[in-house]
Amino acid sequence: MTALPVAAPPARRASSRFAVVAGGAAVALVAAVLLFPTWFARYPPEATDVLNAFAPPGADHPFGTDQLGRDVFSRLVHGARVSVTIGLVATVIGVALGSVLGLVAAAGGRWADVLVMRLTDVWLAFPEILLALLVIALIGPGAANVAVAIGVAATPYYGRLVRGQALAVIRAEYVEAARVLGIGPVRTALRHVLPNIGGPVVVLASLGAGSAIVAAAGLSLLGLGPLPPTPEWGAMLAEGQGYLASAWWIAVFPGAAIVVVVLAVNALGRAAQSRGLR
Repeated sequence: MTALPVAAPPARRASSRFAVVAGGAAVALVAAVLLFPTWFARYPPEATDVLNAFAPPGADHPFGTDQLGRDVFSRLVHGARVSVTIGLVATVIGVALGSVLGLVAAAGGRWADVLVMRLTDVWLAFPEILLALLVIALIGPGAANVAVAIGVAATPYYGRLVRGQALAVIRAEYVEAARVLGIGPVRTALRHVLPNIGGPVVVLASLGAGSAIVAAAGLSLLGLGPLPPTPEWGAMLAEGQGYLASAWWIAVFPGAAIVVVVLAVNALGRAAQSRGLR
């Protein structure tokens, strides 16, 4: 006798729908800010006004001004493009490298599988932020290098997922048929394997994007991200932490922006996961 699926309680379904709607709205707003920052920001992000430094939030400056008189809201808006782009690029790098490793492990035979898996074990032995710091120590600071470092640090997670999913797909009859017809392994992987394992990878990437944004902010907080005066949320946190007692808004608003974006991205990722995207 087949067991009937148990429906989620109404309160849980309503909570899930609210999370999806709220997360989607926040992501849509961030996308609009990324594409059209001048629609939201009234001032240039680098414009200084030392006579108006440390102005509290008000009509002219909704989020106040920083120690140089720069409008915090304008810097927050323009900084979104830098911070979110670093997180997204890092996620793409991690997915790309992890997919290559996972496919090599799944389709390359026993020794390739053992070698790749032992490599990822060593990789995962390092905390992600420490590995990113090691990569930056080799290639130097900067926005692009931060994205590369975070992507490299996240690679083994995607590699293990792709390997596990690909092992199941490779045994399918249509993949065996493609092999019998003489289709090469690279073409088979691109046309028959990757399209059938995309769902779980997308879910993990949507969850990983939030972690990448947090990691990018953390590295910028340490002074390893974009160089001043480029606005970036982690750098804004670093600048404002010394003024929390007297000008809390310099650090609080960038921190709140990071929290909102990460929660929104994670809400969409978990919604996709709960809806069975696979």
